[in-house]
Amino acid sequence: MNLSQRYDYVLFDLDGTLTDPKIGITSSVQYALAAFGIHEPCLDNLVKFIGPPLKDSFREFYGFSEDQADKAVAKYREYFADRGLYENEAFPDIPHMLDHLLKCGKTLAVATSKPTYFAEKILEYFHLKEKFSFVGGSNLDGTRMKKAEVISFVLEEMGISELNRVIMVGDRKHDVIGAQETGIDSIGVLYGYGSREEMEKAKPTYSVETVKDLEALFKDFS
Repeated sequence: MNLSQRYDYVLFDLDGTLTDPKIGITSSVQYALAAFGIHEPCLDNLVKFIGPPLKDSFREFYGFSEDQADKAVAKYREYFADRGLYENEAFPDIPHMLDHLLKCGKTLAVATSKPTYFAEKILEYFHLKEKFSFVGGSNLDGTRMKKAEVISFVLEEMGISELNRVIMVGDRKHDVIGAQETGIDSIGVLYGYGSREEMEKAKPTYSVETVKDLEALFKDFS
């Protein structure tokens, strides 16, 4: 398929898609859990927190109540705002791929469950923010956390109504499901933190292994 004839707007997830946030996110979760007397020495056991809405993860993985989850998110942000934000790195080849899409006249945006405030700071830190026409995320008060809500917000703020011209790129099932719920196509990437099994069950429109494969999928952009 010649994608250049179909998609003019490309929405990107942030964590696990544009950047590798493993150390920052898992260390922040470790810090939050310690406040509840839960000591997890292995950061690899906390990788499951990368991608889904944070509050939902504390409730799902540790059985926290609504109030406990809110307090855990607050503790998480104590560490994340000071250190975790910068314990992160852009995936190799991401800047080149984004520049390629921009040269082809595509409009890029970020749609993330991470609070917009933190997403913008991360993108600025890696000198990526200027590549995106819009950055949409959740609110610090915990609202607009579901990926479908974020995507809908981005589309509305950008004034995009022709959904067949939009595609969402992400590494977790939440990105694919959010795209499906808002009526847009999706690309599932396997270099992030979603397993192959998770992605196969979510059924994205397209699936790629690496950042270079992702760029190759867009090779017809001109």
